[in-house]
Order: sequence, then structure tokens, then C-alpha cells
Amino acid sequence: MTPTSTAATGNGPLSGVRVVELAGIGPGPFAAMLLADLGADVVRVDRPDGSGLAIPAPYDLTNRNKRSVLVDLKAADGAERVLDLVERADVLIEGLRPGVAERLGVGPDACLARNPRLVYGRMTGWGQDGPLAQRAGHDIAYIAVTGTLGMIGTPDEPPAVPANLLGDYAGGSLYLVVGVLAALQHARSEGGTGQVVDAAVVDGAAHLATMIHGMMAAGGWQDRRGGNLLDGGSPFYGCYETSDGAYMAVGALERQFYDEFVRLLGIADQAPSRKDFDRWDELRELVAARFKSRTRAEWTAVFEGSDACVAPVLSLREAPAHPHLAARATFTDHGGITQPAPAPRFSTTPTSIRSGPTAPGADAASVARDWDLPARPGSAGEAP
Repeated sequence: MTPTSTAATGNGPLSGVRVVELAGIGPGPFAAMLLADLGADVVRVDRPDGSGLAIPAPYDLTNRNKRSVLVDLKAADGAERVLDLVERADVLIEGLRPGVAERLGVGPDACLARNPRLVYGRMTGWGQDGPLAQRAGHDIAYIAVTGTLGMIGTPDEPPAVPANLLGDYAGGSLYLVVGVLAALQHARSEGGTGQVVDAAVVDGAAHLATMIHGMMAAGGWQDRRGGNLLDGGSPFYGCYETSDGAYMAVGALERQFYDEFVRLLGIADQAPSRKDFDRWDELRELVAARFKSRTRAEWTAVFEGSDACVAPVLSLREAPAHPHLAARATFTDHGGITQPAPAPRFSTTPTSIRSGPTAPGADAASVARDWDLPARPGSAGEAP
């Protein structure tokens, strides 16, 4: 590893790690953002035509803490310019369809030949092989075939769509980051080498349900939506509407939490035992009626400070003001945008938002200087 300047990497446990990110959308950029949040010096290789940008650059928070250079990979010397970066990097992340990076001259073979200790992270929905590997897709299709989507929602309605959080980011980005960090540890070990990390959303989304598969095998989970303890089938694990049209979330699974829940809700003398499954419908109606009698704010006050495992369901705009999240600075303001702060937290190497989303190609000069790139006419190393 070649050390980088403090100005380039800021702080965090990955300070000094260099990452090349080939511009894309979805889970790849988020994974690279997480590495950047942890202190890595992430250089995003953007396309001159600006294609691939999902939202306007100043608001694309997945590009925070990164720097950007422009490279036309279809140009005669495009691949060589990326390989100049690869030679000096620890990690490369790409989210192209299988085979595209190879055709562009920046596939694993070319990159590992230039830098044998490189960790080459590949992020796709379907994976690098299999019948669907070359097919287009999005989060909803990936989680659909894994059985994950079918678990979510009520039994008499279509499955509920969990934005693109469960597939793209949980099953995709986070698994890519885990894989990259594990491979980086191996590459830095004695005799270690670089390798390819094949992160597929379908693999990660399936893996997330490992516990559920175990419960199903043991007879403790029904393979249907809304009929189980953790999927809304239980009347004391779900969401209930309040009198003002808002919602409260209930997760009073254990007996002691359930007892406190029904006491504070005011139905302790009417509520059946939590294990009286034949009366769950009756209990659900009772709980729903009580919650409809007061506003969300009133119920929040009732359960404040208790172990009933009840919380208000807040919107994205409301969440930063929640007292607990505000006390922990879970959200922060940077560049006039309220956004989640880097996570997790470190006692010795704290993280921070060092810079907001950078404009494509804006950092060519600083990257050329800090990474000691060779001078090439019109290259990524020249100032724009």
C-alpha cells in the first residue's frame, strides 16, 4: 500500500486505503461511499458524457467523501488510464454487466496483471454466472426470486416493496463491502494476493434470510406472508394506526415486554395470553381499537421511557429530530443537506463527512498529484 496524504483520506479506520470506483448506479456507488466514509481515498472514474448519474451531482450523497476524474473507457487509451490508477490502488469496484469490464480492457485479468495485490470487487444483481447473469434487472426482481420479497406484507395484499434497501443496499452493497474488506485482509497477509469478489444481490438477499430458513426447517416458520412472529402475523409485532392517521410500531415479543405493553396500552385486563394463538385476531382488533383512540404524539408520551418496545413510525423528514437520534447525531448537516452520518462509530479512528458530492472530473489535478500518476495528454491526471 502506498500512503496517501491526510488531506486526501481524512480520518477513519481505512485511512490510507485507495479505491478506484468505475461510475455506476445503485449498490456499487453506495458500497464505495461506505468505504469512503470509513476513510478510504475513493476515486470515482466518471464518464465524460455524464451517463450513469441517477440524480443531479450536487445531491448524489453516495458520492460524498470521494474524488472524481473523467475517463472515456471507449477511447483508445481509456483502459490504460484506468490501469494507471489500478496500479496504485488497493481496491477496484465495478457494477457493469458480466463481461463488459473485460471488453473495455479493465477486467480482472488486466487489472490483476498490473497489480497482483488488487481486490477486484464486482457488484451485480444476478452474479457473474448463471442463466440470468446477462439479463437486466432491478432490486425488486432480485429479492423476488430469493423468497425475500414474498415474506413482506399482509397475506391478503401483494408483497410490500421495501424501497431498494433490502436488495441493492443490504443484500448488495453491504455484502460487497464485507467481501472487499475480507479480501483486503488476505491480500495484506504474508504471501497474500489479490482476488475477485463476486457480490450478487441475489446471493446477499438470500443470505439475509438464513435464520428464517432455519426456523422454517424446525417448523417454527410458515412459508407464507403475514403468518409468523416476525412478519406481522403476531398482533404484538406490527404497526397500528393512530387517531391522527399516523402509526405506532410494536415489537413486544418477550413476555415481560408484552406485559408492559398491554398495561400501558390499557388493555391488561382484557388481553389474552400472548401464546393464545386462537385469540390473536381478537387481540389484534383490541390493540388496533386502542391505538385509534389517541394521536401518535399521545401514544409516544405514554410509552416514553418504558420497555414495552413501542416506537412512533416517523417519516424521513421527521427522523433527524427524534430525541435519541439527535442526541447521537445519527443525522448531520453538510453542504446544506441533512443526511445520515457515517456508521458505524470508532473510538480511535472516528469517521466524518469530509466533503460533499464532487462534480464529475473536478478532482483530476489533486488525484494526479496524490496518486503520482504519469502525465498523459488529456488524461485523468490533468486538471480539467
